[in-house]
Amino acid sequence: MNGLQLAEEYYKEFGESMLREQFPGLLDKIAVGLVGSGSECFGYDDEVSTDHDFEPGFCIFIPGEEELDSRSEFQLERAYAKLPKEFKGFERAMVSPVGGNRHGVIRMNDFFKNKLGTESGELSLMDWLRIPEYSILEVTNGRLFYDGSGKMTAVREVLQNMPEDIRRKKLAGHLLTMAQAGQYNYFRSIKRGDYGAAQLAVFEFVQSGIQVVYSLNGALKPYYKWAFRGMKDLQILPELAVVFEDLISTGNEGDMARKKGNAIEETAAVIIGELRKQNLTELSCNDLEKHAYSVNDSVKDTNIRYLNIFAAV
Repeated sequence: MNGLQLAEEYYKEFGESMLREQFPGLLDKIAVGLVGSGSECFGYDDEVSTDHDFEPGFCIFIPGEEELDSRSEFQLERAYAKLPKEFKGFERAMVSPVGGNRHGVIRMNDFFKNKLGTESGELSLMDWLRIPEYSILEVTNGRLFYDGSGKMTAVREVLQNMPEDIRRKKLAGHLLTMAQAGQYNYFRSIKRGDYGAAQLAVFEFVQSGIQVVYSLNGALKPYYKWAFRGMKDLQILPELAVVFEDLISTGNEGDMARKKGNAIEETAAVIIGELRKQNLTELSCNDLEKHAYSVNDSVKDTNIRYLNIFAAV
């Protein structure tokens, strides 16, 4: 049983009745689910994940104090704290009466402020540029089991879709990084016999390559340790995860450098093919740098287009 299943079953078994019986007047103001930090919120958890911050629990998202006063908040917190301490063989963590950091009663505006820097959950184009994608994902991940007001659902639905100009700006910057690191600096480092620098170039190529794949899917990239895991669920170019992992886990001496160089160019060709398929570029060359500028030129918002091409990197 993964964390999302555990949380939903715990809510259905105990939380739902607690809320309906003790707080019927608040049901149209709150949302309940498992959303935020932790592999369980992404469905990525496994046996290793249970060694910390893993428990039967859920989040009760409440509005600001102008809609729900601090007394009601405290009563909710106490009721949540009194729920059974063990479920399905898992024990709840020891928490204060006001709940834990990841579970329990959470003000929506505090949650949005913590993750996005804005209490409303609304983002401008410049916000989309500056906020890490994994932080936005921690608002849209997981699952809501109940949403009486609909506010939490509305914010999550908007954030599911990155603005197209931001997607293109991110693509442009990371395509240029791939070009400089993989198609240029890797080969020059090999010629110098500087294998450490060559491997750093590979790392840069792969990190930006992963971002490009997520952007081509119109998906937000999770925190780095889940980036490879998340690629398995993508529809477009998930097979590049194997190529990227091989590039960063092998050396650069002798024939291996030639093989990695070929892999870099083949990866570039595959990505360019997808760029053309999505009408993001009309160029036909295998130079990622030229495609980077082509994609940047397609950004419609002039304020975003004329920012440094690396503004979203």
